[in-house]
Amino acid sequence: MRKEKESEVEAAEGGGDDQAAMERAFEEMAVPPWQNQITFRAMITSLLLSIVFNVIVCKLNLSTGVIPSLNVAAGLLGFAAVKAWTVMIQKCGLLKQPFTRQENTVIQTCVVASSGIAFSSGTASYLLGMSPITASQSETGNTPINVKQLSLGWMIGFVFVVSFVGLFSIVPLRRMMILKYKLTYPSGTATAYLINSFHTPKGAKLAKKQVWVLFKSFVGSFLWAFFQWFFAAADGCGFSSFPTFGLQAYNRRFYFDFSSTYVGVGMICPYMVNISLLIGAILSWGIMWPVIESKKGHWYSADIPGSSLHGIQGYRVFLAIAMILGDGLFQVVYMAILTLKSFLEQLVRRSNGVNEREEGALVEDYNERRRTDYFLKDQIPNTVAVGGYLVLALISTFVVPHIFPQLEWYQVLVAYIIAPVLAFCNAYGCGLTDWSLASNYGKLAILVFSSWVGLEKGGVVAGLASCGVMMSIVSTASDLMQDFKTGYLTLSSPRSMFISQVLGTAMGCILSPLVFWFFYKAYNVGDPEGTYPAPYALMYRGIALLGVEGFSSLPKNCLKMAIVCFVAAVLINVLIAMLRKWETKYRIYRLIPSPMCMAIPFYLGGYFAIDMCVGSLILFVWQMNNRKHASELSPAVASGLICGDSLWGIPAAILALAGVSPPICMKFLGAEANKRVDYILGG
Repeated sequence: MRKEKESEVEAAEGGGDDQAAMERAFEEMAVPPWQNQITFRAMITSLLLSIVFNVIVCKLNLSTGVIPSLNVAAGLLGFAAVKAWTVMIQKCGLLKQPFTRQENTVIQTCVVASSGIAFSSGTASYLLGMSPITASQSETGNTPINVKQLSLGWMIGFVFVVSFVGLFSIVPLRRMMILKYKLTYPSGTATAYLINSFHTPKGAKLAKKQVWVLFKSFVGSFLWAFFQWFFAAADGCGFSSFPTFGLQAYNRRFYFDFSSTYVGVGMICPYMVNISLLIGAILSWGIMWPVIESKKGHWYSADIPGSSLHGIQGYRVFLAIAMILGDGLFQVVYMAILTLKSFLEQLVRRSNGVNEREEGALVEDYNERRRTDYFLKDQIPNTVAVGGYLVLALISTFVVPHIFPQLEWYQVLVAYIIAPVLAFCNAYGCGLTDWSLASNYGKLAILVFSSWVGLEKGGVVAGLASCGVMMSIVSTASDLMQDFKTGYLTLSSPRSMFISQVLGTAMGCILSPLVFWFFYKAYNVGDPEGTYPAPYALMYRGIALLGVEGFSSLPKNCLKMAIVCFVAAVLINVLIAMLRKWETKYRIYRLIPSPMCMAIPFYLGGYFAIDMCVGSLILFVWQMNNRKHASELSPAVASGLICGDSLWGIPAAILALAGVSPPICMKFLGAEANKRVDYILGG
């Protein structure tokens, strides 16, 4: 899902004069060498937080696929953990190295890199899309060569060989993007301002308050999830199946499921994201699916199981895919245009002998001089970057075809030849707009490579595997450049940023498959009606089926409806782009729903959208009463809600693996069903 950080960046940049004087506040503090920025306590803290965040991202991936930005939570929890430790040992007179903003940045970088692998590794999307449980939902392509049994060993091996290559692809361009073109990287900038503020006296006081609020929110959320467990003895039981708006609405997947995770996610995501999800749920489950179901027996066979892609499930999946592809294709083209336009403007300025100083666009102040000096101090040789990319790409070219025989070595090599260009485009575009299009490039790779290989030679698995190769490179490249921007603004060494990113990636390559495997063994992952339906697994497999079979795999009239959804997604994005460019007073474009967000409930229903809208409502009321208080503490409350509820998944999974079931089944029946149950029990 696209990352949107406008409100966070506006809050971070709202400091005005405070930000202008930021480096003056740290003038008396010595900047540690890069070796001292990567400390043992930072790595231990990063490992512990990486476990927490991998569980959170895995659970979100497997349930709905909506993942908010967790940078604030990572920075805040990293600060809280190390600060508590340093204060304690300082009282004992054993403190040898004070806690610095550079060390805080290393922790945040490491944790975000690790949890980012939980997304780019595809354990809940393209890898799970290869599995028999996902393949069984479609008769088409459900052949041995187009299915791969999941195994922890090859999953860890695959993630390791593809996840590090992207880090080396973008390193030689760091100075150009950060210093020459001065790209904003809103997420990296906002995170840097947050960390900088933590380490000033005023910011540290606020951070302590945020940590306490986060702790209370975390405990409350964990205990609430524990309480709910007692009433969920079987599927369809418990608070998560509470028919809030009646049984008819419940059957159409409209209900509030009391998930504090998605209430917290709703507090972090922009209002329009949550409203878009709700609009998509109403359009699909409230209007389109009832109409299509009324055509049962005409458009599709009445004997087809509900989970088959040749029945109603096919419309749900392929219409969502059409809207996602329309949105993704527009964003790729739009980002390419923005990138080209920005480059041409830079070339014109330089050819005319005009620089930023002469334009008055940028005054080189104390902050910039100090940051530039430290950014250029510890360089990463380009020979290391280029050599690392070539070596890792060759290793991957050799290993990936052994894991996936459906892919030939030269096809993997083609992916690695193309990938640096796409990685640059994504990193550059991310610097301009904060949109990471890694998943969109991955979807395009599925279409290209699955079509190239063909159905008979295992094109479905080949397309999904190529998605992993492309997506890992493009995603990690933009993440690394975000971290370079954060490091630039916190005087953290580029070398420490790169090494912490490598270490975080290594942690993620082990933790992400392990956490997924834990859920995979404890729950019925991939079941459309289960707790963890993993919606993107079937969607990604559906894209691969489109690649190998074209439109022949679609149910009747599905193609026409898919074209309408595709065109609608493009037109909505065109309208948003036009209003964003030409209309600045009222910012009406912020009131237009996002096609990508609207497509997600097509498959899942509206229950999680209702949860997220409740989170938005809580935040809205809070802001109406006390905007400053809400701005300072709402991220901590939301992070606590997400962490507490998500971490209950670990003991719940352990209990499930041990065969321990909840003692009570709380279930709701209609009046007639209740009479029949009473009659059976009474008889």
